[in-house]
Amino acid sequence: MTAQQELGNSLDPAVQQEIERQMAVIRRGVAEILPEEELKNKLIRSLKAGKPLKVKLGLDPSAPDIHIGHTVVLQKLRQFQELGHHVQLIIGDFTGRIGDPTGKSETRKQLTEEQVKENAQTYAKQLFKVIDPEKTELLFNSSWLAALNFANVIELAAKTTVARMLERDDFKKRFDENQPISIHEFFYPLMQGYDSVAIKCDIELGGTDQKFNLLMGRQLQKEYGQESQIVLMMPLLEGLDGVKKMSKSLGNYIGIDEQPNDMFGKTMSIPDELMIKYYELVSDLSLEEIDGIRAGVAGGTLHPRDAKMRLAHTIVRMYHGKEAADEAENHFKSVFQMRALPTDIPEADVAADEIWIVRLLVELGLVLSNGEGRRMVQQGAVKINEEKIEDVDFQLAPQDGMVLQVGKRKFMKLHVK
Repeated sequence: MTAQQELGNSLDPAVQQEIERQMAVIRRGVAEILPEEELKNKLIRSLKAGKPLKVKLGLDPSAPDIHIGHTVVLQKLRQFQELGHHVQLIIGDFTGRIGDPTGKSETRKQLTEEQVKENAQTYAKQLFKVIDPEKTELLFNSSWLAALNFANVIELAAKTTVARMLERDDFKKRFDENQPISIHEFFYPLMQGYDSVAIKCDIELGGTDQKFNLLMGRQLQKEYGQESQIVLMMPLLEGLDGVKKMSKSLGNYIGIDEQPNDMFGKTMSIPDELMIKYYELVSDLSLEEIDGIRAGVAGGTLHPRDAKMRLAHTIVRMYHGKEAADEAENHFKSVFQMRALPTDIPEADVAADEIWIVRLLVELGLVLSNGEGRRMVQQGAVKINEEKIEDVDFQLAPQDGMVLQVGKRKFMKLHVK
């Protein structure tokens, strides 16, 4: 019998029940916990001592606009807060000057101090839409990393080897392909790991693509004589296409600052098979509620469309409130289920002269470029007064009151000058 098992067997039944409850919440949606037995041991000691665990999330402020995919780890932080633990949110204002090389095929352009500070401010404002600011310690890793002298840096670099660094898939691939790897890039995982040493954290969260960096924290804490942190990895969330990781560059994302109607409509477009994953990773519903939804869909008592409607309502409600979620649901039902045009269509003044449909779509801001306009027409996503336009060379003679539609959510009513 291990020491962990002996400790667990000696617990008061009420304490044991609370540990199991916390473990169930922590396991929700998690891809991997390394090692899980040590996590349970930390929870037992935390509960017995009445001392919350310190849970860390490090953020590289190079892309400050947050979408639903980013909230996967934030929702887990919120759950830790609700369990009574202490969240340490580290804005990598120092590491952000290097940029995380994870998944990159070339050296990242370094950010200026001004860019990092501006991004960090935007990040913090958005993060607190998910996690509780009153239960969050906001830290900037320049506080300890900027204070290291060159002797400290040499000591830190001596804690690992080049061979260990080349175990990273991205570094190994670039090395094998004879692509340049700058020495300073090796310091990114070292600095992220040192963050854990500096704040003596108990648990660090990150995506599955951050495994190397997260494990570096465990290694460095041990090297510096500390108890190693637990690594808790969350899965990457597929975007609206159901295949690729949610990303603004791919256009398959739901932004947390998007308008309620857009947010609702986008959520309704995700594949049915992703619904439960979205519920688990980005909603605030309880495990019991999600289990009920899962059972209802599987048993045929809950239609997948209705389950997705609840998911869309939940996500909008989380970021805009219940009233906005109710209005977005009614809008969706009216426009997309009853095939009615929305009542609040934006309007634009146009000339009466005949114009190429694609150019008009660009001028009205319904598409970003001629290329996108062509694609939307070819895909049958452009309508005039609910009639589909399929000719990319179509010349439109604008008429007063004419309604243009692109996709499911973009409308524009024309007024001829």
